[in-house]
Amino acid sequence: MASSRAQARIRHPRHQRRGEARLPAVLATLVAVALYLLLPQNLLLGPRFVLPTLEVFLLVPLLVINPRRMTRQNRASRTLSLVLVAVIAGSNLFALGLLIHDLVSAGVKDGGALLVAALQVWLTNIIVFGLAYWELDRGGPVARTQAPREELPMADFRFSQDENDGAVQEVADGSSISADWIPTLADYLYVSVTNSTAFSPTDTMPLSTRAKLMMSVQAVAALLTSLLVIARAVSILH
Repeated sequence: MASSRAQARIRHPRHQRRGEARLPAVLATLVAVALYLLLPQNLLLGPRFVLPTLEVFLLVPLLVINPRRMTRQNRASRTLSLVLVAVIAGSNLFALGLLIHDLVSAGVKDGGALLVAALQVWLTNIIVFGLAYWELDRGGPVARTQAPREELPMADFRFSQDENDGAVQEVADGSSISADWIPTLADYLYVSVTNSTAFSPTDTMPLSTRAKLMMSVQAVAALLTSLLVIARAVSILH
């Protein structure tokens, strides 16, 4: 009986798998690019506009393929989207390494600018790992909405909606089984925020080895940034 009710509800789901909107990902990417552009020159990998120009260059064809909703994908577009995230992540981790060097250096005088730069690196860390989780989990944003569940790759993350079907009616109605719910960028950004603040998973659990490794790298980067910023702020105040 419970199974038949679930099947009846899924025919009229609250969540429609129409294809995820492109705009949130574009805005998140542009914010990450802007945060990099505003970093001090000594934290940049090469001339200031080289990497941001490359990132925008990679973003343009992705917008052409899916200007409004993400419903189309081929091997080239999939590769471009993954390379874009990798470039942003690599440049931010490089900036983090230089930032750590400067924060522990006794000869650095402009501590205030470094604290602002640390905040920029930390925010970019949240954005880029949220984008990475979003791009990789269950085959990516296009596959999650366009492919039947039985054809999706194994999940990297288990969300609370994936196990809420047995809860009270108003909660179960929004679950993955009952409503055909699928995670969007906002859900992965939330995972990234909680991992960068709690330094561990909260309500969303990593399942795959790559998800665990990525969350570990993110948590360690966020922890190092936080500890060094606190230490530097204390030294400035004294």
